[in-house]
Amino acid sequence: MQLFPLFLKLAGRKVLVVGGGPVAAAKVAALRDAGADIAVVAPEVEPGLAELAASGAIAIARRSFDAADLDGAWLVVAAATPDVNRGVAAAAESRRLFVLAVDDPSAASAYGAGTLRRGGVTVAVSTDGRAPALAGLLREGLEAVLPADLETWAAAADTQRAQWRAAGVPMSERRPLLLRALNAIYDDKKNGKVAP
Repeated sequence: MQLFPLFLKLAGRKVLVVGGGPVAAAKVAALRDAGADIAVVAPEVEPGLAELAASGAIAIARRSFDAADLDGAWLVVAAATPDVNRGVAAAAESRRLFVLAVDDPSAASAYGAGTLRRGGVTVAVSTDGRAPALAGLLREGLEAVLPADLETWAAAADTQRAQWRAAGVPMSERRPLLLRALNAIYDDKKNGKVAP
């Protein structure tokens, strides 16, 4: 069965992180970048997480997971021991919440991805939770081949899209038009002109 790739708007939405170690801390950093309202539940937490809690950036409950911790959550990150992760997954399943269980595919209903962000473009690579290291290597490979001026591409695409929508250009005709617009950026550079 194939997974359905999806990007989530988490700004202002509660995300529960169960676990307080280095893996949980890495997930908290990414969730903060997404603007999530983060609650951490763990008997012990990394010093960096404690500092974030002291500054009010995240909430921490220093204790074991309880199913009531899921109240109001949109997403759950299980970054604890396999036994704890399975308990989190079971409690979340009954509430129809997705669980990203870090390096624990059997407890997961969602999987993270090797993610690259450049110039307003996000590329994510997944191995369906089977080989996260491979996803990371593929992400690094893509990072090496994507153009450094990807932000210029994104700006051109945004401008073109507004024009196409105003003109009623069908979706099927937009990609060739975008390719022409992107090629024009490089033609202008080659001819010494500055791209718009």
